[in-house]
Amino acid sequence: MSLPLVLTVAGSDSGGGAGVQADLKTMLALGVHGMSVLTAVTAQNSLGVHGVWELPEEAVRAQYRAVVDDIGVHAVKTGMLATAPLVETVAELLAGTDAPVVVDPVGVSKHGDPLLAASALESVRKRLLPAATVATPNLDEVTQLTGIVVEDEDGMRRAAEAILGHGPRWALIKGGHLPGNAAEVVDLLTDGTEEHWLSAPRYDNRHTHGTGCTLASAVASGLAKGLAVPAAVREAKAYVTGALAAGFALGRGIGPVDHGWETRR
Repeated sequence: MSLPLVLTVAGSDSGGGAGVQADLKTMLALGVHGMSVLTAVTAQNSLGVHGVWELPEEAVRAQYRAVVDDIGVHAVKTGMLATAPLVETVAELLAGTDAPVVVDPVGVSKHGDPLLAASALESVRKRLLPAATVATPNLDEVTQLTGIVVEDEDGMRRAAEAILGHGPRWALIKGGHLPGNAAEVVDLLTDGTEEHWLSAPRYDNRHTHGTGCTLASAVASGLAKGLAVPAAVREAKAYVTGALAAGFALGRGIGPVDHGWETRR
């Protein structure tokens, strides 16, 4: 049996809802073989991030080379990279890898805790985004990276144009934080020529921890299976919508989406 191979390069979430843990659960649910490169360890639960310890650049490089040089990879997903040196290291590794890359430019946690140093933003713009097949910022990350505050769908177009200006082939602007639409969530996927508006119901469920990690990993899983970008994103959106609807309470704060929701229907 030969499974598509997907590598996540991201931080660990000790609570299991986001980060590498969410990525690997998503990959398992979607029928690909997940592999991991840890960039940081967090002490994290449903209430927030209580500590962050970045790994040395040589540890990140060694993990990546160990996996890619022996096993190979069909798609890579990046998440929390924390610091400028780690962003630069990962960008260098991606430049030498012949596989599609999904960049989730993680800036803050669901609880508002910073996960990317301000000094790393320029490295994300100049080194990481140009390596991306698809970049998947949410609206807060759009503002961090471009200065654009998105308040409507025209703003999403301007955001996508600005993100594409940094070099990714496709931009997926996630509209989950867009004000004014209580009934649905609308995302914009574009390469600057094609536009795909993707809508899904908005569920009244506060347990949404790990949504961004899960979506980016689902997109990478679709690309590893050989899907074109629009098809991979549509399938990922459908999977995440189900996971959001099934999000569950965990601990005393914000619980995670349910990565195994399809097995419990």
